[in-house]
Order: sequence, then structure tokens, then C-alpha cells
Amino acid sequence: MAEIKKTAGEPREYRVEELAQAASITTRTLRFYRERKLLQPPRKEGRIAWYGEEHLARLRVIAELLDRGHTLGGIAELIGAGESGRDVAELIGLQAAITAPWSDETPVRLSWAELTEAFGEQLTEANTAESIDQGYITVHEDGITHISRRLMDATVSLVSEGVPLSAVLAASRKAQEYADAVAEVFTTLIRDQLLGALTHVETLTPGEAARLTEQIRRLRPLARTVADAQFALAMDRRVHAEYEALPHHREEH
Repeated sequence: MAEIKKTAGEPREYRVEELAQAASITTRTLRFYRERKLLQPPRKEGRIAWYGEEHLARLRVIAELLDRGHTLGGIAELIGAGESGRDVAELIGLQAAITAPWSDETPVRLSWAELTEAFGEQLTEANTAESIDQGYITVHEDGITHISRRLMDATVSLVSEGVPLSAVLAASRKAQEYADAVAEVFTTLIRDQLLGALTHVETLTPGEAARLTEQIRRLRPLARTVADAQFALAMDRRVHAEYEALPHHREEH
């Protein structure tokens, strides 16, 4: 193995083979990245190319992006952003924090026989079409896939309690509309009051990206807490109002 070029107090440098080994890739892959301009040019000393820790860090970022499903073309664009003064790793972390799923729902697949057992004659074409239109189910030849086991279980339970499936679906559509409105309130609040720097993303520094990433991660559970508390309080108000309006309650007073 070639000797690593390094003197006391100087950053470590690697030859091509050493850098490839440190990054757990082949020298052929490393050269391919160089040809695609995914890697910074090395320092030349005569005919020898020397690579530094910044090259190793770049290779690790590329590996991470590939693991996340990014294409080499997409990585090249992100690298280009980094060359303009934006740190790729920090910006990818920010992107992941913003776009990470909020829900942790588990899909469930049911056969037509299971659906018939649960809904009987209420398993009509109209109700099925309404479920599809709301975006909750995907129909297969042998049954359906529902995007949320919890919502599916709740639907089955409501129908078993005597609530018509069509009424459950009508309530679901309204609830979805209200949930979208609540989500808009929170996204607008966070966008306008806390994430103003994102409107100038071309000048976003790595430090600002890291700060926004942590802020978004802290805000996510807060938004869910506020929404849950507001819903519970609204239910209290509504239930009490409905009870006050009952005939027997008015007679008692």
C-alpha cells in the first residue's frame, strides 16, 4: 500500500486507492464520480493526485444520498448547489426534515370476502367509489388496500354499532376537509413566522440550514399536541351544547 502523505500538523491526504478504500468503494467508482464532476478536483503534485478529508466527506455524502434513493443526476445538482456555497449535507438534512411523513399509519389489505363480512349489503359501488375518491383505498382484483389500519378499524367499528357506511364516509369527507384546513393553519403559521429564511434559500448558510432543521423537528410534535388539545376542547364544547339542547334537559330546567 502506498504511503499516506501527511506531516505533523497537516491534514491527512490520500492517493486514489487509499481514498477509495477509506470510502468503501472501488477505484473505478471513484474515477467515475470524478468524471461526473461529483468529486472536487484533487491536488496535483507532479503526476500524483492527492485527495483530502473534504473528498472523503463528499464521498460519504454521495453514499448517503444514494441510500436515500437519489439518482446520480439529482446528486450532481445538489453538489452544484454545494459548490455555490451551500453545504449539501445540511441542505439534505433540512429537506428531509421538511418532507418527512407526519403520519405513521400502517396500510391494511382486505379481501372482498372480508369486506363483505364487515359491511354486508353496504359494500356498494357508490360507497367504494366514495372511498376511492377520498384517497383511502386502492382496489385490486382480489380486494382493497386501505392506507390506514386505524381508520379502517374505526370504520368497521362504527358500522358494527349501527352507523351506515355512507354516513361514515360523509363524515370522513368533512373531517378530511377540516383536517386540511387545520394543516393549512399550521403550515402558514410556521412558514410565515418561523421559516422566513427559506424564502431566500439561495443564500441559506449551512449553519442556518442546521438551525432550521432542528427547529422543524421540535415544532412537529408541538403542532400535533395543539391540534389534539383543540379537538378535545371543541368536542367538550359541542357535546355540552348538544346535551343542553336535548328536550328532557330543557324540561328539567
